[in-house]
Amino acid sequence: HILVKSENKAKDIKKQLQTGSSEFASLAQEYSTCPSGKKGGSLGSFSPGTMVPAFDKAIFSPDAKVGEIIGPIETEFGYHLILVDKRTGGGDWY
Repeated sequence: HILVKSENKAKDIKKQLQTGSSEFASLAQEYSTCPSGKKGGSLGSFSPGTMVPAFDKAIFSPDAKVGEIIGPIETEFGYHLILVDKRTGGGDWY
């Protein structure tokens, strides 16, 4: 995931991702204020209820597809862009 302070910055980064001009991991390393940015934005695997509610709701939503950019999602930490790269277990919808 990529965490930034402003919604506009998150939208700018998302545009770069959508045009294919940059890869998610390299943008995470460049822009993310989260320590995970150093690892290309990877948060590893986690279960529902682990993250803050808005983040959790976005990534575990039936509308969230593997491989698609989710966000920007606002939390008390800033604005998140999230790339779900895999899912294991869980509900029938994934």
